Amino acid sequence: MAKTDVLLISSPRFVDHRTPGGHPERPARAEVMARVSERWTAGGGRTAAPEPVVDEALARVHDARYLEAIAATAGRRAQLDPDTYTSPDSVAVARLAAGATVGAVDHALDHGAPGLAFVRPPGHHAERARAMGFCLYNNAAVAAAHALARGLDRVAVVDYDVHHGNGIQWIFYDDPRVLYVSTHQYPFYPGTGAADDVGRGDGAGTTVNVPLAAGAGDADLDRVFREVVMPILGAYAPDAVILSAGFDAHAADPLGGMRLSTEGYAVLTRRLRAFAAERCSGRLAVTTEGGYDLQALEDCLESALEVCAADPPSSIPAVAGPTAIAAAALESVIRAQSPYWPGVG
Repeated sequence: MAKTDVLLISSPRFVDHRTPGGHPERPARAEVMARVSERWTAGGGRTAAPEPVVDEALARVHDARYLEAIAATAGRRAQLDPDTYTSPDSVAVARLAAGATVGAVDHALDHGAPGLAFVRPPGHHAERARAMGFCLYNNAAVAAAHALARGLDRVAVVDYDVHHGNGIQWIFYDDPRVLYVSTHQYPFYPGTGAADDVGRGDGAGTTVNVPLAAGAGDADLDRVFREVVMPILGAYAPDAVILSAGFDAHAADPLGGMRLSTEGYAVLTRRLRAFAAERCSGRLAVTTEGGYDLQALEDCLESALEVCAADPPSSIPAVAGPTAIAAAALESVIRAQSPYWPGVG
């Protein structure tokens, strides 16, 4: 795959979402994204500016009254929950973040090549009618619903942020057209994501939670991907994969307690990249979530671009190392998921 086949969507406007001093989801994160984008462009990579998300796309996953309430904060500062804030430009910036993620999906569907959205604020905690966890609009959920509206039958959203993406889970909890897979530290904010949260009604089995104890590292996450995430993806057979790429499970991150390295993250992304190339006609879209150590964030963003621009590997060796934390989690996950995915475990 040529580097020019991959599209990175980002904008210097993401710095204009201003959080209070000392807040971990700070404008400096957008400055990191801008530096990585500039280097990508200088090296011959393709970039594009995002378009604001349209109202119709937001309305597929958020309640009308909620959208009105968020829109009403435009031009002023507001506190939406104990750690979620807006500044005068936040609504416009959040619409660009959701629009960038939709654009990444469009690129993946139209060109059979990865599209990446380097954005803030993140999105996976935003529920249908509730802002929380630094998130205003649920970028990945908006993008998944957009893919369905474009005619896809099944979309998989894989979330390897250190926090559980409660918003994505609840938005699609009874919808079999979206498979949501989350690996996350547990118990931890926001308190959701137990292994036996598997979906409801027609959506039973299309929510897959892998709750991991603090301290999980590269080998733990890779084992979970090899033994649960990738087999379930294969059985579900999605038409496209959306990656909620939170880099706060990195060992350097100040918020989480997991121990991933930059290369560990690259292995997980590489597995999804290879799967999308083999099983989804190359349709992979990536959108950023958390990641609050600036150097780790920068390294992981660079790595994600490198993985997406490289030819998909024919095989990926297992990561060596202890996997006791993974083993403890897999027992409960396989027990919860085996009625729906009998080949797993």
